[in-house]
Parts: sequence; structure tokens; C-alpha cells
Amino acid sequence: MKGARLALVIGLAGALILVAVILSPMLLISLPSFISGGGTSVDCEDDTQVEEVSDSGSSDIPGRYLELYKKHGKKIGVQWNILAAVGKRETDHGRSDLPGVKDGTNHAGAAGPMQFLISTWGGKARIPMSSDVNGYASDGDGDGVGDVYNPADAILGAAKMLKRNGAPENVRQALFVYNRAWWYVDQVVEIARKYARSGEVKVPPQASEECDDPLIEAAPSDVVAKILEYALDQRGKPYLWGGTGPDAFDCSGVIYAAYRAAGLVIPRTTFVQWPFGVKVQEGEEQPGDLVFFNSGPGTSANNPGHVGLVVSKGKMLEARCRLCGPIKVTSYQARTNRVGFTRPLQNPDVLEQLKKLQNPSL
Repeated sequence: MKGARLALVIGLAGALILVAVILSPMLLISLPSFISGGGTSVDCEDDTQVEEVSDSGSSDIPGRYLELYKKHGKKIGVQWNILAAVGKRETDHGRSDLPGVKDGTNHAGAAGPMQFLISTWGGKARIPMSSDVNGYASDGDGDGVGDVYNPADAILGAAKMLKRNGAPENVRQALFVYNRAWWYVDQVVEIARKYARSGEVKVPPQASEECDDPLIEAAPSDVVAKILEYALDQRGKPYLWGGTGPDAFDCSGVIYAAYRAAGLVIPRTTFVQWPFGVKVQEGEEQPGDLVFFNSGPGTSANNPGHVGLVVSKGKMLEARCRLCGPIKVTSYQARTNRVGFTRPLQNPDVLEQLKKLQNPSL
């Protein structure tokens, strides 16, 4: 009798385990989003650099070059496989023995593994980075010199140039600026696809509108949420110097318009927006703040010429330049010419405006 009861208990237990095994996938599927981690279907972190290298890429790209493509691509915010494809198309990752690869220049005046024009690099093949540089000369290995023949320096410079001209969102435009031929663009993109295990050239997920809601919901106040909502809605529109919308904007114009959409008036231009806001220490910036850069004619360390709107820690919305692609969300942490942050919402005039918005009878 005891044996029969024991067998029954064991049988019931086995049945329960079987039911649990069968039902567990369905239970996991039906879990509420706050348990299963559901919500937006897009991972809004920038994952363009987690692309794995394909078998053909591993066998074709020298290990040192692959390391540099990934390192500098991540640092600047450009797809590493696009950088690698440029290196392949230009000089077979520095293995070419053609003129201009290891010394001198080719017939067009290009030099180094990424084939920079010497004028685009900065006027000389090797430039001390302590001096003022008008070009893409970069120090990728920390030796204090921007050497166009040094792969570490050249790949970092190429990443900056591609970023400046539209990557990672608009890589075709960036590649066209790099070498003005659409057949060249097609070839580089095809190589980049072969180098990626996925067979794709991925763009940052923050380019998706699905990533707007989490940014707006995380805003520190309703006013900031309105500023972000308007600004993010302008993403994809073109840059226009002096533009304040509604069809096109410049860097300060889109911020000026976003604040107006929230009922606030701040200065129109970058040069006046910089002294207007209360200075914020790096690391303490928050959505709605402004981040400034030493960029453009007539700018200096205390007279920045470019501005972006902070939308989350490390990310900003910016209208950068006519050739840099449309208004977009990008990283400000990789920019070496950052001047500082300000908080317009703490300006006394804006504080008065906020009071009137909250109490119109004042």
C-alpha cells in the first residue's frame, strides 16, 4: 500500500514537472513587461560597434588593423566595418606597395594607409599635435604626432572625417565626400557588408523614433519634456545656416525653436547662448542643457561656435553642418573640442518666464 502511494506521489510530481516544462515558454511570453523587460522593441543604446567580424573579415584584415578599426570606430562613433572597408579599398589595409602608401604621395597627392590628401590631413604628412591643425591629422597612438603613414593615426583621422560628413547614420554621403564617386561608395559598402557577420551596415538605433519616448519620459521636468519633444521631432530635417524652421535649422536655431515650443525665449545664436546659461560641470549635465564646441571661424575656448541640446547623458541632438547629414541624435563624449555645458533654465530671465508660465496672472 505504501509502495502504491509512493508511486502515485512520484507520478504526480513527474506530471507537474512535465506541465511546467510545457507551460514555461508560454508563461515567459505572457509575463508583464515590467517583469520580462519588455517595452520598446528597439535597444536605444548605440550598438553599431557590437557587430561581429565575419570569417572572411577575420582572414582578410590584419589583426592590428582590425583592433584599430574597432577601437577608433567606437571612440568616434563610426561603424568599424565601414572604416575597415575604406582601408581595404584604398590600400588593402596598408599592404599595397603602390606610391604614397608607405611614403611620398600618389599621382593625386594622397598618402598613407587611408589615402588622405596631404592638404586634407593638415598640410604636412607629420604634424606635432601640440600645434594648431587645420585638417584631420590625429594622434591615434599617443606619441604626440599626427603621422599620415601611421595606421593608428590615419584610421582615427578617417573616422573623424566620416563622422564629420554624415556617418554613422548616412554612411553613403560620408563615403562620397571621402572619395567623390558613387561607384566607390558602392564598392566600400559591399566590402563592409562582407566584413560583418550579419552582412549589414548597421545604423545607430537612436535614429529610430521608437527611442524618443524613453528620452522624453526621463526628462527632469514637464518643460524639459516639451523642449525634447519638439527638438526630436526635427530629426531628419536638413541643416540651414541661420535657419529657425520649420523646414530647416542651424545648430542654435533648432534649440531656440525647441525652447520657444515650451513657451520660453532664449538667445538665438550660439555666441550669445554660451554666456546666457548658467555653467554646469561636466558630469552634472542633464536633458535640456546645452553642450558647446570650439568649432568654426572666429571661435575660441571661450567663444564656441557650435552647440547641441543634451537629450540624455552622453547624447545630444544637433544640426551640425550642410554636409554632415540631417539633424540627428549623436554622442558628444567623443568630441575632443568640447568647451562646456550650460543650463538656460537657470538664467534669471528664464526663471521669470517659468513663473509666468506656471502662474499667468503674474
